[in-house]
Amino acid sequence: MTPYEIMLSESQERMLLVAQKGREEEVFRVFQKWGLDAVEIGRVTSDAKMRVLEHGKVVAEIPNAALTDDAPVYKRPLARWEPPVGRDMPEHIQFAESGDFSAQLKHLLASPNICSKRWVWQQYDHMVQTNTVDAPGAGDAGVIRIKGSKRGLAMALDGNGRWCYLDPRLGAMHAVAEACRKVACAGATPIGATNCLNFGNPEKPHIMWQFSQVIDGITKACEELDTPITGGNVSFYNETLGEGVYPTPVIGVVGILEDVHKTAKMHFAQAGRKIVLLRANEAGDAVDAELEFGSSEYAKEILGAVWGYPPDLDLEKEATLQRALVAIIRAGLAESVHDCSDGGLAVALVESALPGGVGLNVRLPRQQLALELMLFGEDASRVVISCDPVCLPRIQQVAEEYGVFAEVLGETGSDKVEIAVDGQFVISASVEELRGAYEGALERALRTEPSVAAAD
Repeated sequence: MTPYEIMLSESQERMLLVAQKGREEEVFRVFQKWGLDAVEIGRVTSDAKMRVLEHGKVVAEIPNAALTDDAPVYKRPLARWEPPVGRDMPEHIQFAESGDFSAQLKHLLASPNICSKRWVWQQYDHMVQTNTVDAPGAGDAGVIRIKGSKRGLAMALDGNGRWCYLDPRLGAMHAVAEACRKVACAGATPIGATNCLNFGNPEKPHIMWQFSQVIDGITKACEELDTPITGGNVSFYNETLGEGVYPTPVIGVVGILEDVHKTAKMHFAQAGRKIVLLRANEAGDAVDAELEFGSSEYAKEILGAVWGYPPDLDLEKEATLQRALVAIIRAGLAESVHDCSDGGLAVALVESALPGGVGLNVRLPRQQLALELMLFGEDASRVVISCDPVCLPRIQQVAEEYGVFAEVLGETGSDKVEIAVDGQFVISASVEELRGAYEGALERALRTEPSVAAAD
């Protein structure tokens, strides 16, 4: 290969490190331990130029500024775009004043975005060199230990293409916030992020506008949550018959656990525990809730419609909630912690109940909201936790110190999921019924049934 080809090659699985002079052998020993190659290729100079040499001969010499501050900026035409859906709730949709929503809950648990992904991940090695602390399904984030220390790393992914379709900037902010929130639900402090950005044809002005808005949203959220982007990739031209995919940024976040033994699980551990909803914001009004409900899984899967906007997001309050979560978990006050997101409160409660088979009895006061909005609305910055009743006053104290709302919802217990509003049951089903809907849906959808012809 020529020097030009070597410098511009995009070979994968490579990383450039800058080490302190005199400590190169320490770096090499780390790579040797893991059976990896590492070679010294150059040194840092003070003359603000990049030089490439081949066998001692200079083959390129470029001022640093030409590759950074003075580099050409790619500017494509932008055109603001509105999704072809209504912003107001369709007139034909009517919310119920009362009733049993157990059937709708089971339907939602079996939907593609919510159902268990166990059938996929169990086919792969997720026990990384015996360092895995929380495997898939154990918590909102995967957790691995750092051998030789008490520390651990928590990692989570998030992205909601439908929300970015409705509002690219706000949807991208949510992707960052929720990935960080999931890491905080493990008890870790988010420290860095990466991204995978998926879009249609950027030569179309409205696609380029979507991309620009998403970048602005990611930037805003990462700055507010103090979680810098360390790398990522972009995939363009994702279209079928000229129709682009939803603008879909997927955000990965890594956080540090100071004591890996104090990581939080998502499942209810035992009966007789208090269930508490932590939220950064007070409940919104009915009009805003209806506009935001159109972006929810319930609206898409049960009502068969999409409208409105993603839920409002206050990044400053989101950051406060995450700090409160880490403080509560580090103090050992919570037995389970689970992000409330896709499917709303009802789905979050069920997802906490299923792993351990521990049911719940939740009693909600009637609000100025329709029952569907209370149960399945996807308001931002909410987390369901369970705790020993003895720890409840301390949790409420920590929440107050951080300016977070802590609402006692009920208790864990029995083998049923029961949710009542003003004393009337709106959801009542056994844990096993709900497990059947949740666990088997993906395999049923992906397995190909043999045809009659094949059977013959």
